[in-house]
Amino acid sequence: MSDPTHLSLAEARDALKSKQLSAVELAQAHIDAISKSRALNCFITETPEFALAQAQESDARIARGDARPLEGLPLGIKDLYCSKGVRTTAGSRILDDFTPTYESTVSANLLRDGAAMLGKLNLDEFAMGSSNETSAFGPVVSPWRRAADPDAKIVPGGSSGGSSSAVAARLCLGATATDTGGSIRQPAAFTGTVGIKPTYGRCSRWGIVAFASSLDQAGPITRTVRDAAIMLRSMAGHDPKDTTSVDAPVPDYEAAVGASVKGRRIGVPKEYRIDGMSAEIAALWDEGVAWLKDAGAEIVEISLPHTRYALPTYYIIAPAEASSNLARYDGVRYGCREQGRDVSEMYEKTRAAGFGPEVRRRIMIGTYVLSAGYYDAYYVRAQKVRSLIKRDFDEAFASGVDAVLTPATPSTAFAQGEKGSADPVEMYLNDVFTVTVNMAGLPGVAVPGGLAANGLPLGLQLIGKAFDEETLFSLAAAIERAAPKIELPQPWWREG
Repeated sequence: MSDPTHLSLAEARDALKSKQLSAVELAQAHIDAISKSRALNCFITETPEFALAQAQESDARIARGDARPLEGLPLGIKDLYCSKGVRTTAGSRILDDFTPTYESTVSANLLRDGAAMLGKLNLDEFAMGSSNETSAFGPVVSPWRRAADPDAKIVPGGSSGGSSSAVAARLCLGATATDTGGSIRQPAAFTGTVGIKPTYGRCSRWGIVAFASSLDQAGPITRTVRDAAIMLRSMAGHDPKDTTSVDAPVPDYEAAVGASVKGRRIGVPKEYRIDGMSAEIAALWDEGVAWLKDAGAEIVEISLPHTRYALPTYYIIAPAEASSNLARYDGVRYGCREQGRDVSEMYEKTRAAGFGPEVRRRIMIGTYVLSAGYYDAYYVRAQKVRSLIKRDFDEAFASGVDAVLTPATPSTAFAQGEKGSADPVEMYLNDVFTVTVNMAGLPGVAVPGGLAANGLPLGLQLIGKAFDEETLFSLAAAIERAAPKIELPQPWWREG
């Protein structure tokens, strides 16, 4: 086999099963690719010895006919997931030397099913960002380039930029990610990959460093819809250690890939045609409608009237929860510590030195909206609007709509430094199409739709009913089949 990194996860699974390829060969190919691709800065911590040890065990299990669902498949783990005995940083200096003594439930599920961990992937600090430029370990670079400006370093989206870039650049077969306001779907759309945020509660949050607890959800980024279905089945499941984890059966998502979508009713919300949306995004949306029609789906216009309030509501609720969750980083029990004359000064110096500008900004916003005199005016009101956003979706689904089709992002990916440096709100606008899904606790998937004129990927988003990821996989597969196939240019980022 010429280059095992060019296999999809499903293809690699089949090649291992038929013994065309060994797990050690597959792991080594990805380890070599990672070592030659450090220009992308996808990994904070590489774990080649760990991956090879797991691959050797996988080869032994395959040889005796005892293979597990993900046997021998090398994956990347976003560095927000705690890994037992492996440094876990959340992209922040405040956790620079933190080595957990436990494994997150989701990553433990993947290891239980035979996956090999190649390392910990870079991310925006504490998952706060839309471009992977806020990481304390430097920005991640997308493997994609703009046609007219090939020297510009393109962002891979965020916060799961390390995951999306690594998958797109074929440094791993798939990667874990997290989504608080679009941090799986937006980077997937920016890099021509597939990313699904499952229903809130479908995957355990235990052992994942918290950003906003009522919004955070784990999910995979992969190169195909089938691969995402395979990964999610292993990631999902009830966890008694997480009180928000739902005790419900996990379907065979892969079986839904390729299922007929004939007769499915797809809602197209008029409120998502916003000012400033690029003509190419609007045209892609229309193409997505046509692709699903051709596959036998029925298209209906729907209204989600409170969409216009989603972004400001999100940027009240998420920082409020972040300010509470990040209060634990005080330099006392773990992470970095700056000495002070007393405990209060030690807290202040540690947090000032350990947190980057974006994290400090969101902590300050969150503390403000939770403070006496402002709690009712901002936080309580935002929670009421959140209920209305969820009700909009409930009413659309109650009317017989099976899923909602929207763009994933308002534009293609941009270059480092082009947005947010002077006005953070400009960066926040990248989440305009994705935050509603987190506010309502629904599943959403981003799937590639082709390339823009500038040579960068475009993505579509499908939003489904709670715990109905199967329908999303069938619809996403229909779009995947109809959309133009996109291929990365020559690997300019590879050394040697």
